[in-house]
Amino acid sequence: MTPEARRKQGRGRLAGPAMVAIVASILLTITIGLLGPSAMVPALTGPAWQPPYSLAAHPSPYLVIALAAISLLLGGLGLLAALLATSRPGSPPATTRDGPDSTPTAAPDAPDHGSGGAAFRRPYPAPPHWLGGVLLNARILVLVGCAAAAVLAFLPPSGSGDHLNYAAYGRMVTLGVNPYTHGAIDLPGDPVADAVEEPWREEPSVYGPVATAVQAVASWIGGDSLRLTMFVLALSNAAAFIVTGLLIDRFTRHDPRRRLRAALLWTANPLLLYHLVAGMHVDTLAIACMVAALLARGRPMGSGVLLGLGVAIKVNAGLVALGPAWELRRRPGRLALMAGCAVAVVVVGYAVVGFDALAPITRTSKSISHASFWKLVQGWLQAIVGTGSAYRGAIQVGSLLVLVLIAWSLLRLAVRAGWSSGGGALSSHPGPLPRRVSPAAPGGLDAPVVAMALVVAYLFATPYILPWYDGLALGMLALVGASALDGLVVAHLLVLSLAYLPARVEGPQPDDLEWLRTVVRPQLGWALLALTVALVVWAWRAAGRERRRQASAAPRRSGP
Repeated sequence: MTPEARRKQGRGRLAGPAMVAIVASILLTITIGLLGPSAMVPALTGPAWQPPYSLAAHPSPYLVIALAAISLLLGGLGLLAALLATSRPGSPPATTRDGPDSTPTAAPDAPDHGSGGAAFRRPYPAPPHWLGGVLLNARILVLVGCAAAAVLAFLPPSGSGDHLNYAAYGRMVTLGVNPYTHGAIDLPGDPVADAVEEPWREEPSVYGPVATAVQAVASWIGGDSLRLTMFVLALSNAAAFIVTGLLIDRFTRHDPRRRLRAALLWTANPLLLYHLVAGMHVDTLAIACMVAALLARGRPMGSGVLLGLGVAIKVNAGLVALGPAWELRRRPGRLALMAGCAVAVVVVGYAVVGFDALAPITRTSKSISHASFWKLVQGWLQAIVGTGSAYRGAIQVGSLLVLVLIAWSLLRLAVRAGWSSGGGALSSHPGPLPRRVSPAAPGGLDAPVVAMALVVAYLFATPYILPWYDGLALGMLALVGASALDGLVVAHLLVLSLAYLPARVEGPQPDDLEWLRTVVRPQLGWALLALTVALVVWAWRAAGRERRRQASAAPRRSGP
C-alpha cells in the first residue's frame, strides 16, 4: 500500500474515534446539568416539582469544571476530526437511506480546489471504523442532536448566568418596569430578580424587543417561580435550535456529504449544544430567524420579516441581512420589499418598547472582552503610550480595519473560487433550488456566501466576543460548502470556550481555580490572534492558488 493510500485509509478510520468523542462530549454536557446546582449550574428557586429537573447532587466545583473542560476538549477535537474525516478524499462515504456505500453527488470531474479543502475529483473508498460507519449518518446525527437538545431543555441551564438576566428582564415587563432603563437591583426582594449575579445586577437589557417579548411571556407563565420561567425559556430556545437544524438538514438533503457536514456543524455540534442549548443563550433565537430568512429569500416579504425579527432579537445578527441585500442589488424592487419589511419589523418593535432600548447597545459596543486579542493590544498601548486611557476609540478603528481585511480576503477568494449558486466548490445550493430560494445573478455571490463571509469577519475582528457568538458563523457555514474555514471557526469556538470556563463572573468557584480567569483567559487571546492571522493568510494564499489554477486552465492563444 502506498503512503498516499495509507493516509486516505487513516482518514476513514479517524471517523470512529471522532464520533466517540462527540457523543461523549454531549453526554458530559448533559451530566453537568443533571448533577444540579454547582459552579457550572446556577441554582433556581421555585417548587421542586416544577421543571427543570436535576439530581441536586451539589457536586464539587473541581468535578464539574473538569467535566466541562473534558467535554469541550472532546467535543472540539472530535468535531475537527470528524470534519476532516468526512470532507477529504479517502473519507468514509456519507451514509444515506440507501446505505453507507451510496455515491456522493459531487461531480467526478469537479475541479480539485485544494486551496478551499472541499472539492474532490472522485471519492476514494476507505473502510470506515464500524462506529464511524454507523454514526456518520446525517439522519442519525440530526436525531442525536435534536434528542440532546430536548433532554437539555428539561435540565437546569449551565455554563453562565445569562439566563438569569433573561428571566429578570421578563419579570420587569410583567411588573411594569422598563428593562432598558432598570436593572435587577431595582427589584429588591423579588424571587426572580434576586437570582441575577454580579456584575450584571445593575445592567439594563441589551437585547432587542422580540427577545424581551419572549422573556416576558416566559415570566408571565412562570410567575414567582424562577424554575418555571427558566423552563419556558429553555423550551423556546431548544425549539429554535431544533428547527434551525431541521431547516439546514432539509436544505442540504440533495447532497449526502453536504448533509452530513451540516449536521456536524450545527445539530450534532457538541460545542453548540454546550453553549446555545445547555447555556440557553438568546443568540439561538436570532440564528433561527436568520437561517430561515436566507432559506426563504425567494419570498422577499417573508424573508424580510424574518430578518427584522432576527435583528429585533439581537442587533449583531443584522450582518446577515447584507447577504440578501447584495444578492438582490440588481433587482431593486425585490430588494426594497425585503428591506422595507425588515426595517418595519425593527422600527415597530423598538417603537413598542421605547427607543431607550438603543442606549444600552451603544454602551456595550465599546466593550472589550477579556479573552479578545484586542485586550492584548490595549495592554500594549497602555504600556507604550501610557495608562491614562483605555484606547477604546483606537481599538474600535483597528477592529473595523481588521474586519474589512478579513471580509475582503474571504470575498476575494469566494469570487475566484466560484463560491456561489452559479457553481463552484462552495456553492450554497447543493442540488435543485428549493422553490423559496432565489438564485444569485449569474457569476455573482449568493446571499449565504456573502453573509457567511461578513459574519466570520466580524466574529474574528470584534473586540467583544464570547463563545456563543460563534453560533451565527456556524449556522451560516452549514448553508455553504466545505473548506478549511470550517476548521478555523471550530478552533475559534473551542479556544473561546476554554477561555470562559466557566463563564460565570461570580459563583461558587474556589479561589485556587481563579487562575482559570486571571491567567488562562487572557493568554488564550494569543491563540485567537494566531487564528485570525491564519485565516487571512489562508484566504489570500487560497485565492492566489485559485487564480493560478484558472490561468493554467485557460486556453492558450495559438501563434501566427
